[in-house]
Amino acid sequence: MSVYGMMRTGVSGMEGQANRLAATADNIANSSTTGYKRYETLFSTQVVNQSVGGYSSGGVTTTSRQLVSQQGVLSFTTSSSDLAIEGDGFFVVQDQNGVPQLTRAGSFVPNSKGELVNAAGFKLLGYSYENGEPAAVANGFQGLVPVTVAQTELVAVPSTIGSISVNLDSRTPDPTAGTPPPPAKPTPFDNVAGSEYTSKTSIVTYNDLGNTVLLDVYYTKTDDNKWEVTVFDQSTATDGTGFPYGPDPYLGNAPLVSGTMTFDPNTGKLVGGDSISIPIPNGDTPGPILELDMASATQLATGFVVSDVEVNGNIPSSIELVQIGEDGRILGAYADGTTRDLFRIPVATVASPDQMRSKTGNIFTTTDLSGEVSLGFANEGGNGKIVSGALENSTVDIATELTIMIEAQRNYTANSKVFQTGSELTETVINLKR
Repeated sequence: MSVYGMMRTGVSGMEGQANRLAATADNIANSSTTGYKRYETLFSTQVVNQSVGGYSSGGVTTTSRQLVSQQGVLSFTTSSSDLAIEGDGFFVVQDQNGVPQLTRAGSFVPNSKGELVNAAGFKLLGYSYENGEPAAVANGFQGLVPVTVAQTELVAVPSTIGSISVNLDSRTPDPTAGTPPPPAKPTPFDNVAGSEYTSKTSIVTYNDLGNTVLLDVYYTKTDDNKWEVTVFDQSTATDGTGFPYGPDPYLGNAPLVSGTMTFDPNTGKLVGGDSISIPIPNGDTPGPILELDMASATQLATGFVVSDVEVNGNIPSSIELVQIGEDGRILGAYADGTTRDLFRIPVATVASPDQMRSKTGNIFTTTDLSGEVSLGFANEGGNGKIVSGALENSTVDIATELTIMIEAQRNYTANSKVFQTGSELTETVINLKR
């Protein structure tokens, strides 16, 4: 029995080395495949029951494991849609059946619909900004849509969020000072000819159709540490003077909005009225509401200064350039110089990536041993960062694979000699009868 066992052991050794050669062949064939993770072949012993005074040989079994967690070297390209993950995580892509899959192959290019598709034909999935700032669904793929970058689409973005940083001169005389108090003068809120104000600035905004709307913002000191803020549509101003402004066609009133800012007399910082909601004129229909943040306003002993103004929105224009940040934000740069958040790419992670199963197209699917998929964003919670204009190279080293191939070939030959020796011994036993 030991002779036949020896032959079976030789066969198992040849099978094991053949499996090792098959994995090596796959590795070498995919040495230029973007995001490919090399296979290694692991050997384990088969032991049969041993008897006293004899030895029965067992054999060897093999297991092929893909080293999914191994980081490949990044190579940089000239395309901003080429993506790589430096660190842990996977891109979520959609196969031809609409099923989400995981991959590290980030060679994405726009197809005829503007969807980002990699070399295997899988569509990149992400969260859209159409409904505001997206949040990752931690335990599922709901909410993900194909990332679409339409280079010729005209988009008009209304102004909805803005901020303004100003300093109002604390040396401005208190209008209520004096005995008796001076008679009240009309302020911009009164909107009459001769309305008086302390300071004025104008800001550019956009309505729903992308029309430019200039807003006149008046600051008027009405009491000690108190300022009136009044906003008008500049297009309704009286020629040459400003006041009075005409009524808005839809709102029916001249000041679009008016509020009060209150400052701390000791620090000069704003303590009340840190924001104002401005309805943007939109013809004879309701327009967007601009939430203007004024929290950084100060009242210090220097002149009126507007240090910073930021308002979102843009006129109808097409995307000229797409920028992708390390956190996965896809930013569209428009012809008028404005930018807009379009999508955000999530990063998928699993507890044990080396236990996932690979599928055709350089994609991976989870198993019971790998754990479930968890979605998050790049550069957050230990997830890797996304590098735009780069691709992750295959983790295959040709020199290493050729060395393994030679070693496996020699081992295969040695195991074949074991089988051949067993065959010769069997022939010798048979010839004893002659």
